This record gives sequence, C-alpha cells and structure tokens, in this order.
Amino acid sequence: MSKTVVHVLRHGEVHNPDGILYGRLPGFRLSELGVQMAKAAAQGLAEREVVHVVASPLERAQQTAEPISAQFGLPVGVDERLIESANWFEGKRVSPGDGSFRDPRNWWVLRDPVTPSWGEAYQAIAERMFAALHAARVAAEGREAVLVSHQLPIWTLRRHVERKRLWHDPRRRQCALASLTTFHFDGAKVVGIGYSEPAAHLVAISPTARTAKGA
Repeated sequence: MSKTVVHVLRHGEVHNPDGILYGRLPGFRLSELGVQMAKAAAQGLAEREVVHVVASPLERAQQTAEPISAQFGLPVGVDERLIESANWFEGKRVSPGDGSFRDPRNWWVLRDPVTPSWGEAYQAIAERMFAALHAARVAAEGREAVLVSHQLPIWTLRRHVERKRLWHDPRRRQCALASLTTFHFDGAKVVGIGYSEPAAHLVAISPTARTAKGA
C-alpha cells in the first residue's frame, strides 16, 4: 500500500483591528505578520514532496496557501469543505471575560455545548473535514498534500480521527496560527498524526495569537 502524507495548515494571523469574531465573513485578510507566518509555513515544507495544494475559500486561507503554491509551482485548489465553521456570534465582539457568555440574552444560544447550539454541529464539521482529508490523500497518493483551513475545523478533524469526543475546551486546542497538523496514511488508513509550528517565532510576537477570533 502507498504511504501518503496530508498536512493540514491553519492560516496565519488576520488583520482584525475591531476584534470581532469574523468567522465566514468576507474581507478578512492576513496581517503583515500573518503573511510572514504563511511564508514560514512554506519554508517548513520546503523539503517535502508536495504535489497538491487546496485551501478554504476564505481570503485568509487562500493567502496562506500562496507561498506554498509558489514554492512548488502548483495551483491552489478550493474546497468548500475546509471552510470555517458557522457561528451564531459571527460579526460580534466576543472575548473571554467580556460578559458575553453571562448575558441572559445569549443563554438560549449557549444552551447546548455538546452539539453545539451556537454554531455548526461538531459532527458535521468532522464529516466534511474527513472527506476533504481523504480527497487530498487520493489526489496526492504516494506523495504529499497541503490543505489550508481554520482552527476549529482542524482540531475537530484531529479529535475525530483520534476517536475522541468532539466537544472540548477551546483553550486546550493544539492548533496555533500557521501550525501544521500532519496525517500519515498507509493506504487509506491513518497510521500517525504529527504536529509542528514552523511559525512559532512569529506567533510568539503576535498580539492576537491567543485571542484570534473566527480563526
């Protein structure tokens, strides 16, 4: 059986001066530091045998894919299944400790943390991401692919593959800006999962790294 590797890359830092949860909203592009993060991710993959690059349709993901596309001379495909998760709070200012989750007006929206009630079901996210992962495996069979997506979808995919419950504490996600979650396949079976942060030196100086919204 062929051995294939699929790297799932989270986009870089986004320019979001108003601090809103941008989710799927258009117009949110990488900051200058985010562009550097994308370049660092590409450099981290320089010695890999990448033959297939696909990204979420959102601008920040497409931008993050560009240095990889240029480095390997590959077009950037678009896969809607890699898009950010839907969220009821999209377009709103929501920050830890700002009282949003204690506001009685939001209690009905927050009633079910397991599904969750405030956005796209974790199971739906897992299914679409898993399908995108396998499509990339097929396209790059025997070599390597890169998918560019968003924090919650990537973390949900990882938990799904690891057969862990999908609902979780967002503060414990291992999915930093411009990080790579790497799935190793033997045939169609995932035989290993790796994680790396090629832009860690840039994330360390990002003022928004810990509070990036709709990422």
